[in-house]
Amino acid sequence: MSRATEAIGSSVKKGPILFIMILGAFLATLNQTIMSVAVPELMHDFNITAATAQWLTTGYMLVNGVLIPITAYLMQRFTTRELFQASMFIFLAGTVVSALATSFPVLLTGRMIQAAGAGIIMPLLTNVILALFPREKRGAAMGMVGLAIIFAPAIGPTLAGYILEHYSWETMFYGMLPLTAIVIICGFIYLKNVSTRSYPKIDMVSVILSTIGFGTLLYGFSRAASAGWSSVEVLLSLAAGVISLGLFTWRQLASKDPLLDLRAFKYNMFSLTTVISIAVTIIMYADMMLLPLYLQNARGYTAMESGLLLLPGALIMGLLMPVTGKLFDRFGAKWLAVIGLLITILTTLSFVNLTDSTSYMYLVFMSTGRRIGMALLLMPIQTLGLNQLPSKLNAHGTAISNTVRQVAGAVGTSLLVTVMTSRTTTHMMDMMAAGGKGATKEQMITEASIQGINDAYLVIVGIGIIGLLLAFFIKRVGQESGQESEVQRNKAVAGKA
Repeated sequence: MSRATEAIGSSVKKGPILFIMILGAFLATLNQTIMSVAVPELMHDFNITAATAQWLTTGYMLVNGVLIPITAYLMQRFTTRELFQASMFIFLAGTVVSALATSFPVLLTGRMIQAAGAGIIMPLLTNVILALFPREKRGAAMGMVGLAIIFAPAIGPTLAGYILEHYSWETMFYGMLPLTAIVIICGFIYLKNVSTRSYPKIDMVSVILSTIGFGTLLYGFSRAASAGWSSVEVLLSLAAGVISLGLFTWRQLASKDPLLDLRAFKYNMFSLTTVISIAVTIIMYADMMLLPLYLQNARGYTAMESGLLLLPGALIMGLLMPVTGKLFDRFGAKWLAVIGLLITILTTLSFVNLTDSTSYMYLVFMSTGRRIGMALLLMPIQTLGLNQLPSKLNAHGTAISNTVRQVAGAVGTSLLVTVMTSRTTTHMMDMMAAGGKGATKEQMITEASIQGINDAYLVIVGIGIIGLLLAFFIKRVGQESGQESEVQRNKAVAGKA
């Protein structure tokens, strides 16, 4: 850390600051996960398809992905307290809109407003960790954050299932209003600034390019689920996204004061762990989207039963996070990542042969196994990459890391729904061509849906194998490597002067 950052980190009380910010992040994460179980009911209430309903997740992550690149600028321009409180007020406004929604477009609008607030919270929390803790203690600190953040997915589906079984879906948002208000009030009382403040200029051209790039790219992936990959609309959207992101990248590398400093990718472990994070994020979102659809639509389980199935794995995952953080501080990330990916791949293989009679307890055990593997991956990989960066790139590194994960989650969700939808159609056509073998139309639809989900899980296995191969190239980064690189560059500049 720089001397200014060290002074800030040693002069403030870490406990109250982390508690308030983790509580805000908990609500943002809870808000994201509760919708996964509600998707089947919302499809019925609003008479929409799975491809349309998944926009409640994809749209949420899309806004996060568009907004997070700007957080590097925001974290330098505003104090920790100002930025956190603003994000919570935006989140509160989105929650009100969602609670009062009477149509799917209004609900989606509320969710996207929520996402605008939530998109600021996670990069800000990560940046605060980097400011408050030295490199050798960040693993344990990130592990404690992980315990709190993972607790939200642990209770989210089960809580949503209970609410949906006894109340209307709007209750999920009404219940979040007082909790958000409490966080805002506590923020005014306890939150302090922990970062060095500067006043960089905002590059509006970069903001526009990143918004168009991420927006059109994600729109193209999402539309592919219903319009097909050969659709002119999809192809034009993807082309516009690639071109805009290419221009955005060029502008960031050419600018002396970039909106998002992509020079962070010059650090090898940051680049490698970012790529692995893409694979890990796509794998993680599989359960959030595919499993509730299988359980509720294909098997007839209630939303409550669907949520309970995910609960044990999420709880164990949360409890393992602090342990994983300490193991990372002591041994590094390589073998944690390798073992975690092996466990994840092997347990995911159990989901490629789902049937209409697969045991509920079997699904519980396999889903729990997947979460144990994920617990060994998430925090160590992210922390390793950020540890290599010099302190001046902390804000940019956290923004890049969170942007990549949010976009990967949105692309992954869209990709999995696309695979599931297209393969379901293919399987249905094959069964109809074969005469159905005495099965009713409803039975064929159910069987085709299950086989489509199996194919989506097979794609996830392939993505996991790619992540596993990359994990073998992980190396433990020295605590001073990032700082040494920064010092060397400063000496070189001084020498030229």
